Amino acid sequence: MLATIAEEGDAVVILDQTKLPHETAFVRLTTLAEAAHAIRTMQVRGAPLIGATAAYGVALGLAEGRPLDEILATLATTRPTAVNLHWALARMRKALENSAPERRPQAAWQEARAIAREDAEANAAIGRYGLPILQAIAARKGRVEIMTHCNAGRLATVAHGTALAPIYAAHEAGLAVHVWVSETRPRCQGLLTAWELKAAGVPHTLIADNAAGLLMMQGKVDGVIVGADRIAANGDTANKVGTYLKALAAQAHGLPFYVAAPVSTIDFACPDGAAIPIEERAAEELGAGDVPVANPAFDITPAGLIAGIITERGIIAANDLARVTP
Repeated sequence: MLATIAEEGDAVVILDQTKLPHETAFVRLTTLAEAAHAIRTMQVRGAPLIGATAAYGVALGLAEGRPLDEILATLATTRPTAVNLHWALARMRKALENSAPERRPQAAWQEARAIAREDAEANAAIGRYGLPILQAIAARKGRVEIMTHCNAGRLATVAHGTALAPIYAAHEAGLAVHVWVSETRPRCQGLLTAWELKAAGVPHTLIADNAAGLLMMQGKVDGVIVGADRIAANGDTANKVGTYLKALAAQAHGLPFYVAAPVSTIDFACPDGAAIPIEERAAEELGAGDVPVANPAFDITPAGLIAGIITERGIIAANDLARVTP
């Protein structure tokens, strides 16, 4: 699988996800402005990868000689919903603010490297903790039919993915697993999920978003696993718009609905879903011409609809996040 982000000398190379799945292209980031542009325009996407890119953006900004506060403020405005962005920037500030100015550039590279490494490790652990869920289904039925939404795979992270990490683990363990992949309007990130599942040899079927309820009604789905861009302290979860509808349909048909995300995606300062800012994307993404458009990028799934949150520390009840230490 192609690396989503990698160091190259004094630069950072990213996989340009705005070109996928039709073209594989890489972009070399050498400045703070280029890193901010990559996040804002979704050349990189997925909460964990956004956080890692922002951390590297701090290193690039310091290499240009920019003030730390200016760097952090610039990156903080790139995307409003993904909390990993702000988590990574807060971690970079803590690591750098007491360092001598001449030591900051090197320390920033080291901290960004650590954030990227820890993301890969956390996602691998999510796969291990989520695997028993799929194994239990396979033990009952002989195969597993899992639905996901948007892209929370390797492309959305430094490595392994979040929602797809248990699926990859199941595939590698020899389970007969098949994934229902919703296209995910309006940005079609489901096509990215299909692209990476094909590359990994995981059986899958791409569906229109609104086909999800019918498939559940027909008994063709065993459960749903999605990622998250921000999880509030009470367990309410923000993910790509359309996730809430899948959670409602899963509840109606008695199917488990799981969220997979590292602990860094939990915003302990955010009391509930109502306090999560929802990004409004450009009307042009819907291709509707001069028709009035509402284009929210995310929706909120209430904690009561979530069977559990699969983290690198195990599966946690959505209404029990108070016992998790940040």
